[in-house]
Amino acid sequence: VFPSLAQAQASVANEVYRELGQPSVFLFCPTGTACSPRCPKWGAPSDWGALGLHPCPKVVSQELSAELLEEVEAVLRRPPVIWDNLYANDYDCRRVFLGPYMGRAPGLMSRLQGLLLNPNCELQANFIPIHTLGTWFGSELGSCAHPERAGMERALGDSQGAQDGSYSPQEALELALRDWVAEINQQALEPGK
Repeated sequence: VFPSLAQAQASVANEVYRELGQPSVFLFCPTGTACSPRCPKWGAPSDWGALGLHPCPKVVSQELSAELLEEVEAVLRRPPVIWDNLYANDYDCRRVFLGPYMGRAPGLMSRLQGLLLNPNCELQANFIPIHTLGTWFGSELGSCAHPERAGMERALGDSQGAQDGSYSPQEALELALRDWVAEINQQALEPGK
């Protein structure tokens, strides 16, 4: 019925949007791996143009830069909402991602309408990703409150992070691991566990 998967998804999304009474906020996440051919510049489906979308460099982007968000914002004519697949493993459940939230340039939250995290399929494995995302988000809120900090970048080993409000993936990971071990120990003490 449709010449491409993207056009089919756009049609269904638009019909659902109308059926819901055209809400002021309506988000959907199109599939990417089943679409073809791929755009050489972005590594994403060329028929995403049917959706009016400007894809990120990869389905799972190791880095998000301010320059990329500027390009996306120019196409959308508004700040984007990012569906971040950094931890997603639904495409390969043999892998589980447990590292800290990283690879996102400082000051990104001020350029976004929102950020969603696509987690691991295994519920328990999401403690570290979600915890470190929370730490990152807290540092981003501090950057928004203090614009002079927004461009700060620092080495992973620098211990100033907790003191100056900037984000350190290593410190966020250590904090998440400490809290996760406390959570595991607390659960172990509960009757019937």
